Amino acid sequence: MAKKKLDKASMPCNKPRRSPNPDKKKVVKACANGQEKIIHFGATGYGHNYSGAARRNFRARHGCDKSPSKLSAKYWACRNLWSSGGESRKPGSKGGTYRGK
Repeated sequence: MAKKKLDKASMPCNKPRRSPNPDKKKVVKACANGQEKIIHFGATGYGHNYSGAARRNFRARHGCDKSPSKLSAKYWACRNLWSSGGESRKPGSKGGTYRGK
């Protein structure tokens, strides 16, 4: 499957959205210290268990509290996919996510 080309100029800074890359969940144009970088993060092949225990485990395992740079995939995965709160998400069939209430 061909990857779509992203228009970096039209993307807003620091606003994650769905990635056109079939291997990644999200994409963001990260802007920090006068630099801009397109970052794809979150593997699509894995379902997620968004329970509180799973969030704590992921955040501890990846060192999310160590304030990485906005220009890293680690920062965006910790902040966008695994931060506390947000809408309820449950694992779906075949590794997808269900966004229900």
